[in-house]
Amino acid sequence: MEQTENQVFIRELDFTDTKALLEMNLSNRTIFEGITPVTLTDSFYTMDAHIRLIDDWKLAREMGNRYDFGVFEINTGKLIGTIGLYKFSPSEKCILGYSLDKNHYGKGYATDAVRLILGFAFQEIGFHRVEAGVMPRNIGSVRVLEKTGFIREGLLRDYLKINGKWEDHYMFSILKTEY
Repeated sequence: MEQTENQVFIRELDFTDTKALLEMNLSNRTIFEGITPVTLTDSFYTMDAHIRLIDDWKLAREMGNRYDFGVFEINTGKLIGTIGLYKFSPSEKCILGYSLDKNHYGKGYATDAVRLILGFAFQEIGFHRVEAGVMPRNIGSVRVLEKTGFIREGLLRDYLKINGKWEDHYMFSILKTEY
């Protein structure tokens, strides 16, 4: 993947990234479990589970079902987050998801990563629309989407169950013509 003028680059994760991915997920466990609709048990936080995760992402990419990347600091090469496109539809749209290590909040890294993946989505893959859902209380993520050109379309009530509780989400989107 190309680099930005700023502070991050994105690339597909490989098995050499397993330990860094596991460490990032462990150190951000409480935060990530508070935003993901997937129930993460202790068995997820192992090297074997992360090897399988990266393998699953590679297989899904080969089948054209999703594209997952690591977000890395340009200066250090350190893995600081993940970003991906998934749930493709025949209408040439997809959903964006991302996470960032809590130690890197507020530095513009997520904004840079979203800009990079939008270039990939629109220029390399040819999607027409990218969507992103975010809980209203996740102000930082709302701001990232707004800064990268997403338009808030509305509120989806009880959209996803997270940690056993139904959560509302704002739905954002950006079209290729707006990119």
